[in-house]
Amino acid sequence: MKVGVDIAPLVQTRAGTARHVRGLVSKLRGRREVELELLSFGGPGRPSSVVRDALWYPVGLGLRARRLDVLHCTTFRGPARAQAPVVLTAHDLAVVRYPEAFPRWHRMYGRVGLRSILRSADAVVAVSEFTRDELVDLANVPRERIRVVPNGVDPIFRLDGPRSVGEYVLTVATLEPRKNLTRAVEAARIAGVELRVVGTRGWGGVAVPGWVGEVSDAELAALYRGARCVLYPSLYEGFGLPVLEAMACGAPVVTSRGTAMEEVAGGAAVLVDPHDAEAIAAGIVEAIERRDELVPRGLARASELTWERAADAVVALWEELA
Repeated sequence: MKVGVDIAPLVQTRAGTARHVRGLVSKLRGRREVELELLSFGGPGRPSSVVRDALWYPVGLGLRARRLDVLHCTTFRGPARAQAPVVLTAHDLAVVRYPEAFPRWHRMYGRVGLRSILRSADAVVAVSEFTRDELVDLANVPRERIRVVPNGVDPIFRLDGPRSVGEYVLTVATLEPRKNLTRAVEAARIAGVELRVVGTRGWGGVAVPGWVGEVSDAELAALYRGARCVLYPSLYEGFGLPVLEAMACGAPVVTSRGTAMEEVAGGAAVLVDPHDAEAIAAGIVEAIERRDELVPRGLARASELTWERAADAVVALWEELA
């Protein structure tokens, strides 16, 4: 079975989508039942991004699919038509649910192209049950065409290893409006703790004290291990990889109630109302106090979600379609 896999996110970002592609491909390589063809176009700059969105995804990938048994697009971008069955991975539908939280280009694509691409795919992989329900509710994707395949956690995020020094609470997020960083900063002030924020610059003019910029995965793992707790109060995610990574590193987690992160945490985190800074602050205090209880729960939960299991599920889906 010859399968083409879109790995373009690896040249575009180091955030969750790229982690998904890297983790999944690492467990797909070398499988006897699959001949992988890794597909990408251009580099990280804006000109390449424009050409990818305007030509490579809608047209180029469809042409490449002529010699494939299955084409797997690892984001919500894909060809309008393809001769091979198409699988599309949906990480979230934030651009449809909260269009005001995105730049104009993303809003336009979400309004015009996203729903049609999702509905035309032969199968859609949702990274969580939360995202599956969003696909049904917001994009009218038939539920029977959706396969839930949770993300895994990269091996570098584990309990043993160096720890960063200091008495701090850690937040990992791109600087953009939906990450709820203003309330995170206010909650840390109320709780009387130092907040460190790791992540790339995003859009929307978000700036926060305690921002340390983007760091390597090894540094991030050390920051997770050394944190008094990890705070992830995002208003909307399709999965929330920092929750899983933090638990795998032995950090107690505070995250948003009623979101995909609650599903990912699986009962191993303190859940809070992300719209209430005082509730978030109380969650920070609770997580620190309950560390001895939450850490083993988090480690057990993280061990359940692996890239090996994700790869097994994806290959099974390919075999059904081929």
